Amino acid sequence: MILPILKYGDPLLQRVCEPVTMFDKALEVLAKNMVGTMYAAPGVGLAASQVGVLKRLIVVDVTAGEKQGQLITLVNPEIINKEGEQYEEEGCLSIPNFTGRVRRPYRVIVSGKDLQGRERIVEGEGLLSRVFSHEVDHLNGVLFIDHLGAIKRDIIKRKIRKKVRAGEW
Repeated sequence: MILPILKYGDPLLQRVCEPVTMFDKALEVLAKNMVGTMYAAPGVGLAASQVGVLKRLIVVDVTAGEKQGQLITLVNPEIINKEGEQYEEEGCLSIPNFTGRVRRPYRVIVSGKDLQGRERIVEGEGLLSRVFSHEVDHLNGVLFIDHLGAIKRDIIKRKIRKKVRAGEW
């Protein structure tokens, strides 16, 4: 099932998500629906908070479903190591049609669990590192625009307010 993606302005996007404690069928269904939603958008990552569920769950596929075996699902992900730096253009499914240059680590190591509760350690470089960082930020109530300079952030917020007034958001 394709889930509705919350847009900037929804207060749930700024909330810190709760750790997952139950590794059950409901979690598997949520993850499956998040994957379908991410691919349909199309996107390369999605956090549970973006679909209104305040649980620490992310799905990531930097190929956007174009290559088999690239999907990563992590429960309670935590970045345990960061190295280097990259400064690239970034967007978000919750802030459609807006982008900005964000500084992120070039390489990260993420610890978490799979859907059965087994420990996982995943390393990511480049785009994968950026997506992990972006999605973990979501779980902490942080959006990519929070990393932008004040002027760029204010321009985006003004444009969004204009879209809200016009009924386009």
